[in-house]
Amino acid sequence: MIPFGVKDILEVVPASNQPTTLHVSGLQIPSNAKKNLCIQAYELLRREKNLPNVSIFLHKIIPPGSGLGGGSSDASFTLMLLNNLFNLGMSVQQLADLCKKLGSDCPFFLYDQPMLATGRGEILKPLQLPQLKKYTAVVITPAIHVSTKTAYSMVKPKAATKNLEEIASRQVETWQQDLVNDLEEPVFRLYPEIRQIKEQLLASGAVCASMSGSGSTIYGLFSKAPTEKYLQKLFPSFQIDEVKTDVFQKSLFLCPSQVPLH
Repeated sequence: MIPFGVKDILEVVPASNQPTTLHVSGLQIPSNAKKNLCIQAYELLRREKNLPNVSIFLHKIIPPGSGLGGGSSDASFTLMLLNNLFNLGMSVQQLADLCKKLGSDCPFFLYDQPMLATGRGEILKPLQLPQLKKYTAVVITPAIHVSTKTAYSMVKPKAATKNLEEIASRQVETWQQDLVNDLEEPVFRLYPEIRQIKEQLLASGAVCASMSGSGSTIYGLFSKAPTEKYLQKLFPSFQIDEVKTDVFQKSLFLCPSQVPLH
């Protein structure tokens, strides 16, 4: 798992004389506030620390159903914000233990560095990936919401035949053959458009391209960065935004033009 520079905007303020509320702007997300991970994170910590009521303001930029962990990162950062706002003094490990109750991938977002995730995704080991500094990451999110539950339900678990940590230590040129996302094939059957994006990136010179998580996002790694003009021609209805990350030489995020990036 590798952090990428696309971020939601989150603010938490005390609201002692009012009920706890969630205010959402930006991209539309399911309207049931009680099921929102920010509210779940607050309620989880409130039971531990007897917190006062708060107002949570969430501006969604990470597309839901994209496989980029938007909801999980919102949950993790809600816990961090509450910890700082009310001077709770909780360590990262204590926050990570709480995060596990919200989602298997939630603890990852507390660390902001590449990690090897095992178990259900909650057992994390730092990864050193210096080879990625030479590559440009092009990350493309189509206007397709992939249900994580549906994607996982179509995968038949099987024993790993290759060691993921060993693969990650090799040169990136070997990843296309060895680094396999088992969720791709079932998702590609449901949404052939996602497969097409992967094929377009490989045909454009990506040394490695794959789906992120359960999709719909596809990433491609390029040793020679494609120009924004070329990408705009290849994906004319997408908006291109350069995002900052310490992992890659350069990172470009593409999503449908109607999605607000700022």
